[in-house]
Amino acid sequence: MSTPVVRYLDPQGAIRWGVVFAGAIAPLPQAYETTADFISNGGAAAARLMTAQQATTPLDAVTLLAPITSNQQFLCQGVNYASHVRESGLDPAQIPFNMFFTKASSSLTGPNADVKRPAHVQLLDYEIELGLVIGRPITNAVSVAPDRLHEWLAGVTIVNDVSARDVQLPQGQFYKGKSYRGFGPVGPYLLLLEPQEWLRWPQLHMRLMVNGQLRQDAYCDEMIYKPHQTLSEYSALQDLMPGDLIATGTPAGCAARAPGRLQMLAAKVLLSERKKWQIFVKRGGSDPAFLKPHDVMTLSIRTDDGALDLGEQCSKVVAA
Repeated sequence: MSTPVVRYLDPQGAIRWGVVFAGAIAPLPQAYETTADFISNGGAAAARLMTAQQATTPLDAVTLLAPITSNQQFLCQGVNYASHVRESGLDPAQIPFNMFFTKASSSLTGPNADVKRPAHVQLLDYEIELGLVIGRPITNAVSVAPDRLHEWLAGVTIVNDVSARDVQLPQGQFYKGKSYRGFGPVGPYLLLLEPQEWLRWPQLHMRLMVNGQLRQDAYCDEMIYKPHQTLSEYSALQDLMPGDLIATGTPAGCAARAPGRLQMLAAKVLLSERKKWQIFVKRGGSDPAFLKPHDVMTLSIRTDDGALDLGEQCSKVVAA
């Protein structure tokens, strides 16, 4: 059975790890400084042994922290859902590659922390994503089989890939537009999965709401490049360590969308790149879909039968 693990600040101000049982936390007896430490030095194994009788700390009495610590790599996939590719004005058939980028680890923040919109950012956007958490060192190229994810991964978590579109798109800089501090809410749970449960990742149902309005609603089986393919390709590029995070892309429903084909063609022929993006930013400024201060984002990922549940993330946008 899956194990929902949280990292939290307890009422005495200590950072702890624990297992959630029906609104209460069973604290692990040992402290773990990092996610790598938790996974590699017995924390994950200990978490699976905790029982409901040990759940003595009310969940609402603590401050939940990101289950991924800031020393870990924050790796990402882009345009990995056909629906999002189309709303971006692209053709999925014309993207025959797995797109990788990174976010700064300092963008990581807790599942209920406020998201600060920088003063110069007007087009603030959201992206719900399934996060894969590495479970063992990968220091050479490996070929991961679809049914062997459990050999390489520890668990899954919710990621909100918050993005400043008026930085990312006009400047062509994914890292810069997505890496402001607090632009990576993660959690609440690091859901540790048993080997057979990894086969159910395609059934995970992602939902994101803004102020109670459903914006994104999709199943993870819509991924273009699946987790085993992504792990295999990343391993050929670089080392991956326990606790590192891979955000696997977002489905349709983001605030930023491409204009119609005729508008895009006209802009390409008649306008300079600078003028085109000036118009994009100006129009986006009056689009209510982009996030404003006081907006509240609520994210969940779970199977429809509730057997796998990554918890609920809730963040409010505030002015920086």
